[in-house]
Amino acid sequence: MNTNDYTIRLEKKEEQRAVENLVRESFWNVYRPGCSEHYVIHVLRDDPAFVKELDFVMEKDGVLIGQNMFMRTVINADDGRVIPVLTMGPIGITPELKRHGYGKKLLDYSLEQASAMGFGAVLFEGNIGFYGKSGFDYARNFGIRYHDLPEGADDSFFLCKELIPGYLDGITGVYQTPQGYYVDDADVEAFDQDFPPKEKLKLPGQIF
Repeated sequence: MNTNDYTIRLEKKEEQRAVENLVRESFWNVYRPGCSEHYVIHVLRDDPAFVKELDFVMEKDGVLIGQNMFMRTVINADDGRVIPVLTMGPIGITPELKRHGYGKKLLDYSLEQASAMGFGAVLFEGNIGFYGKSGFDYARNFGIRYHDLPEGADDSFFLCKELIPGYLDGITGVYQTPQGYYVDDADVEAFDQDFPPKEKLKLPGQIF
């Protein structure tokens, strides 16, 4: 996808480390002191659930400014069916261009491509204030529960968007996060040593 000031295309193998650094810059000190998302994306590329046809980067003036990726996963339906779905992310924009509309453009394009490939729904963890603008709703409104979440616990972080209208009609069940998203802190720390030093800060609003 080309527009006047940005391009969205598939990630190239030779730029994987540059993309990891972009993700690191985007998430550093946002949800926790430091971040793990750059290691997560490094691990997920080798996961069988990774959808390489939906591994996007965004460029502006020849410079990488954003990325998004998708993974296959499932809903274990209460009636015994296994429902194929997607999950998404990490999705990130370089810090200096956040809140300029690039994230939504990247998100909407990514979702269009996932829909064109025939995937039925996307479920993931995110902020409804942002993702609601692209058609996401609380997953509970589709009858889908987050795995391991105690009954009555806050599930407002768990979002869903049908890519095929009615895909989740008549389905209730439990969403399963792909195991590749769970990484060891020690492995993250070791991986991070190959990147330029950055200060980890405990900041207001972090959730970990």
